[in-house]
Amino acid sequence: MSKPKPAPLPADTTIGGYRVVRRLAAGGFGVVYLAVDPEGQQVAIKEYLPASLATREPGELLPKVAPEKLSLYRLGLKSFFEEGRSLAQISHASVVSVLNFFRENDTVYMVMNYLEGASLQEYIITARDLKTLKVFRESTIRSLFDEVLRGLRIVHQHKMLHLDIKPANIFITDDNKAVMIDFGAAREVLSKESNFIRPMYTPGFAAPEMYRRDTQMGPWTDIYAIGACIYACMSGYPPSEAPQRQDKDRLAAALGKLRGVYSDSLIQIVEWCMALDPMARPQSVFALQKELSREGERRYTRLSVAERMRMQIDSLVSPDKPADKNDQAQGRAR
Repeated sequence: MSKPKPAPLPADTTIGGYRVVRRLAAGGFGVVYLAVDPEGQQVAIKEYLPASLATREPGELLPKVAPEKLSLYRLGLKSFFEEGRSLAQISHASVVSVLNFFRENDTVYMVMNYLEGASLQEYIITARDLKTLKVFRESTIRSLFDEVLRGLRIVHQHKMLHLDIKPANIFITDDNKAVMIDFGAAREVLSKESNFIRPMYTPGFAAPEMYRRDTQMGPWTDIYAIGACIYACMSGYPPSEAPQRQDKDRLAAALGKLRGVYSDSLIQIVEWCMALDPMARPQSVFALQKELSREGERRYTRLSVAERMRMQIDSLVSPDKPADKNDQAQGRAR
C-alpha cells in the first residue's frame, strides 16, 4: 500500500499575508497553490513539502517529520530557500518570476507570478494527436528554443542549474511567452544525499550523470534536457531513458526516421545535445544558441511562439472538429 501524500493547506488559509484559494498541483517535493496577495492579485505559491520525508493531516498547517529524517528535511529546506533567493534576483521573460519567499509553518514558501496558458507538453500532445508528418514545424521549434535558451543562459550566468527541464516545465503563456518553471535544485540535493528518496526523474529528459552520485553536473546537464525537449517536439514522444540508452542506444535510429522531415542540422543538434558523454555536448548555452540559429531560419515570420503553435494546430484541425481541450487556456505556475 502506497504512503498517502501530505494533505495540502486548506482553502482560505493565510500564509505570509497571502490567502490560499486552492491547490494547483502537487508532486513528490512540494505543493503549488493559487493564492491572492494583500492587493487582491493572483499569485502562485510553492510550498516545500517532500512526501518521502514529511506528513501532514488534513486541516493541519505544520508538516510532521520523523526524527531520523529531520536533518535531510532541513537540507532540502535550505536548498529550496536558496533557490528562491537566487531566482528572485533573475528578471527575464523566460524564467518564472519569484516575487517573495518566506519561512512559516516549519517550511518555506516561494511566491511566483501566476501564469495562464498551457505547457509545451500539452501542445505536443494536441499536435501529436493530429497525426501529421510534422508535430511542429522546424521554424516553430527553433523559435521556441531560441527563447528558452535566452532565459537558461541567464540562469547559468547566475551560477544556477534548472535540473528539471522537460516539456511540462516549459509554459507557453496566453501573452505569448515561453517560461521555464519548476526548478529542481532541492529535489536534486535530496536525491543525491538520501537513502530514503528514490531519484524522481522524468524518463527521457534527465541526463545520464543525474543517475550517478559521483558525476559533476553543469550547464551540459540542462543542455541534454533541451535536446530531449527538441526531440519530443519533433517526434511527439520523449526519447529513451538515459540508463536504457547506455545499455543499447537507439537515438540515432529514432532520429534517422525524422530525416527528410526535419533538416540534418536540427537532427545533428539533438544528437550533439544528447551525447551520453557530458563533455561531448555543448558546454555552454551560448554555443548551442549559435548552432541553433545558424541555418537560414531567421527568415520566418516574426510571430510569437504561442501564436505560431496555435496557428499550426488551428490550420490542421478540420472545420467540423473542435480543437482539443488541451489547447484551451489553463492557469499554471510551478
